[in-house]
Amino acid sequence: MASQVNPPRGMRDMLPAEQRRRAHVADVIRGAFSDHGFEEIETPVVELAERLHAGLGGDNEKLAFGIQRRGLTVDDLRGAESPADLNDLGLRFDLTVPLARYYATNRAELPTVFRSIQIAPVWRAERPQAGRYRQFVQCDIDIVGEPGIQAELELVAATGDALQRLGLADAFVRVNDRRILHAMLEAAGVADGARDGALITIDKLDKIGRNGVATELDGHGIDGAAVLAQIDAVAAGDWSNLPDEATEAIRTLLAVDAADLGVRLELDPSLVRGMGYYTGVIMEIAHPAVPYSIGGGGRYDGMVGRFLGTDVPAAGISFGFERLIDLVDLSADADEEVVGILHDRDVTPAQLVAAKRRIVASGRAVRVAKRTKNVARVLDALAASGATHVLTLRADADPAGALDVQPVRPADPTT
Repeated sequence: MASQVNPPRGMRDMLPAEQRRRAHVADVIRGAFSDHGFEEIETPVVELAERLHAGLGGDNEKLAFGIQRRGLTVDDLRGAESPADLNDLGLRFDLTVPLARYYATNRAELPTVFRSIQIAPVWRAERPQAGRYRQFVQCDIDIVGEPGIQAELELVAATGDALQRLGLADAFVRVNDRRILHAMLEAAGVADGARDGALITIDKLDKIGRNGVATELDGHGIDGAAVLAQIDAVAAGDWSNLPDEATEAIRTLLAVDAADLGVRLELDPSLVRGMGYYTGVIMEIAHPAVPYSIGGGGRYDGMVGRFLGTDVPAAGISFGFERLIDLVDLSADADEEVVGILHDRDVTPAQLVAAKRRIVASGRAVRVAKRTKNVARVLDALAASGATHVLTLRADADPAGALDVQPVRPADPTT
């Protein structure tokens, strides 16, 4: 009996129909970002292990796939304190750390303010489960070199445009600011050394609820009720305990009309995200049809400087492509004409190739299928492959004659 041959757990093969869907969505996103002045770059899938574990990726660093050094000896194995000591490279776990390294490497050849696009796979050693994979695609835009709120506004506008083009007009963006979070904790009497732990707990609000957050904070010696009271006050518009420098960016963002950004913004003072590197504005893309976020981002001014030795402002947004793909309805997107060639068995390869070239030269794409007794099944398969029209090709067809292309239908097109 043949054994099953499956991809590694947490990774997937993509059949043609699904890959077409994914490529279409990526192209729509890429087009929107490009129209807003962002330029696509490519970075290696592998980075030096020391860079992936430089404290820039937060908890994601723990999920990095390592690549062992070549030429390891028995003494190397015996002397290693952990398996990680044997690695000199690793697969990227996000696109932000590679971007920071990329900018540091190529800064002299890049504009002072650099706007980048990255649409590429990343890898994390996750525990595979529904909706969580070890290999997945991220769609990132970033602005490096712009210290002001203009960067966040450009990012949100490009994001809003991409969401509109994908037909996700109901999506919205939750916003907060790391400085607002710290100001609320200070007002609630949380000591400096306990704030990171408090933020980790607040970040669980949607999972364990208010009572769970209050109980966990109390267990760490923090007044949970006071922290929640501060969050409620800010959400209700009482910013009296927040200094102006903590709220300036958010006030500017919320003052811009949603029509000008292409997406609605909503303040969420409990939004934490990215404990590892966000320094200012924090953003999370949400849609009412799903209970989870479909992307997020923020300002990470400290990251690029870790590679350069000098501070460089930066901000970015990333779409969660695997989550986004399920929301997009492609049923109305049938602009491209794809011709399926249904050919008889006695059609020669030369005839088939000549017909394909004529169709492609006319600006249309081609699919090919051999005619069988069950023509309806073949036509259905052509339609499933993306064909919108069909050409029945016979051996006695005039090679220079008109191509009788008809709409695809589940019946013999010659009857």
